[in-house]
Amino acid sequence: MTKSTIAWVVGAIVLTAALIFAARWYMTGTPTVAPPPVTQAPEPAPAAPVAPKIEHPIERADAEPGPASQATLEGSDSAMRDALASLFKGNKLPEFVQPMNLIRNIVATIDNLPRSKAAPRLWPVQPMSGTMPTTNAGDDLVIAADNSARYAPVVALIEAVDTKQLVAIYVRFYSLFQQAYSELGYPDGYFNDRLVAVIDHLIATPDVKAPIALVQPKVLYQYADPELEALSAGQKAMIRIGPDNVAVLKAKLREIRFRVAGPVVTR
Repeated sequence: MTKSTIAWVVGAIVLTAALIFAARWYMTGTPTVAPPPVTQAPEPAPAAPVAPKIEHPIERADAEPGPASQATLEGSDSAMRDALASLFKGNKLPEFVQPMNLIRNIVATIDNLPRSKAAPRLWPVQPMSGTMPTTNAGDDLVIAADNSARYAPVVALIEAVDTKQLVAIYVRFYSLFQQAYSELGYPDGYFNDRLVAVIDHLIATPDVKAPIALVQPKVLYQYADPELEALSAGQKAMIRIGPDNVAVLKAKLREIRFRVAGPVVTR
């Protein structure tokens, strides 16, 4: 609510109470003898706010113990770049990683993946260059078989990352991830819970066999199958990179999930 709305609501409550008191006064008349004072029981203390339930406390993450980062969120880019670079050969970040606002962009992108759109301007990595190759299969426009080869080098790089080391970096900087998530509009949210939920969402991406039919109503391609087109931005991106690459990414996501939250509990 805005301040003006709150003021209006409070005013309405006070006015309603006054009208009820006045109605009783006019119905009963002015008493000739003042009634004895009534000892009123003290009002019960307001219940303490219930803290949101945390499903996956970061303290349970399977990571090598180490000191938490002392960087501030505003000044974390340099430390975060150095930490991420340690995951790759030569201690050098791949060129596709956006070097600025890393933690904020990672948090925003993860939060947006299960939604219908994930703004590219917030991605912590640069979009794949070039256009998606297509071909014809009978009367259908489909994703070309060699499309997955465009993503193979990046997927191989991700597969080679030491998952335990990656999660250790995440735990080390977790307070900043949590701060960025709160600033995003979730003051009572817990980022590690959101991360696990998004990982589960991506793992649940349906396995789609090639060829995948497309339509092009305007400039951008869309999946011809309405059920595929209705999927989230993250799941549609998973499908687009090809089934072999998807299998690799799902395996890596399961590794990450296990280390940040433990095994999947089946009911």
